[in-house]
Amino acid sequence: MKEIDRMLADIDMEVAAPRGLTGRDALDARVMQAMRKVPRDKFVPRDLQRFAFDNGPLPIGHQQTISQPFIVALMTDLLEPEENKTVLEIGTGSGYQAAVLAQLFRKVYTVEFIRALSEQAAKRFRELRYDNIECRTGNGYLGWPEHAPYDGIIVTAAATHIPEALVQQLKPGGRLVLPVGLPFAHQELLLEKDLQGDTQVTDILGVAFVPMIAEEEAVGR
Repeated sequence: MKEIDRMLADIDMEVAAPRGLTGRDALDARVMQAMRKVPRDKFVPRDLQRFAFDNGPLPIGHQQTISQPFIVALMTDLLEPEENKTVLEIGTGSGYQAAVLAQLFRKVYTVEFIRALSEQAAKRFRELRYDNIECRTGNGYLGWPEHAPYDGIIVTAAATHIPEALVQQLKPGGRLVLPVGLPFAHQELLLEKDLQGDTQVTDILGVAFVPMIAEEEAVGR
């Protein structure tokens, strides 16, 4: 079995296990195809590439991680991607989640607080020719208002609360997918849907993400 096939099979098993929570027997075939197309080994440190297709998170430096493939796939699926839509990602990291999104959305905007990671990801996007991704260094709690509103917003680090700026940047009818909880404590993956002015928040799954960095926490990063 090829490494990528093993990773996809692991994702299928993970989806089936908590279906009572996620409400899904399987993920959208387009999402799974995007997971197949993106070479995860290109987004992890060289010395960890032999683990790239394992269904688990990996460190990428600066106390950050690349998320477990199952979580990447699930969060992507929750956005209900369409090729004519735009999405904002908070927490570029190594760029893997953005690369998956780029297969499914017309345009991906991604914000990373740590400049070194943002610059490395931008270089990766150029090398791999992901031309529909635009990235910047900035405070994720503030989003990227210049390109708002977005059809979907995804946050790949745990916020202590749902940032109001992100809610404001969401298009009517859009979806916000993010983990919420205290650092190194219980966190819940939430789906917030904008229902033409009213929002509905759904708990999806217990998760464990690195904390989202706020401005005052950035000393020494």
